[in-house]
Amino acid sequence: MPKEILKSMHADMKKAVDHTLHEFSSLHTGKATPAMLDGVRVNAYGSTVTLKEVAAVTTPDARTIMVQPWDKSVLKDVEKGIQEANLGLNPIIDGGILRVPVPELTGQRRQELAKTAGSMAEDGRVRVRQGRRDALSLLKTAKNDDGLPEDDFKRYEKEVQKAHDDYIAEINQHLAHKEADLKKV
Repeated sequence: MPKEILKSMHADMKKAVDHTLHEFSSLHTGKATPAMLDGVRVNAYGSTVTLKEVAAVTTPDARTIMVQPWDKSVLKDVEKGIQEANLGLNPIIDGGILRVPVPELTGQRRQELAKTAGSMAEDGRVRVRQGRRDALSLLKTAKNDDGLPEDDFKRYEKEVQKAHDDYIAEINQHLAHKEADLKKV
């Protein structure tokens, strides 16, 4: 039973770190990447869909994202979706495609992005702490109901804390790297 609790806890904490890294990928450092538009939702065909479902997203150069809708009739919807995503990007219609120039980051914008990265990291740390809390709660239940010996409980408790510390350190390391990336001109 305790082994399954630890396995589940590790999976949850790993998901928290992966989610935080995915969130970090949405913060751009002035270099265009298709991942910058991952969160864009488009109202097309009577429903809300992701941008990837209606268009190909490429980066022909470091300063431009090119969006080519599969169906030309949704071009205006895609443009509106990008504008409404509040990414600070302004798409330009060029024939049947959208060109999205990525502006140079100002010092103030870099600070805002670093602050956003910090709050994303804190969300990740909260999820890791929640994984620790859930695992400890399940271990206490196992100790009380299933007769888990006190020595084993203490050993598992230390394992849970070590895993928590390792995952928190990993998030902090990624945050420091992302902040350095964002502040580098």
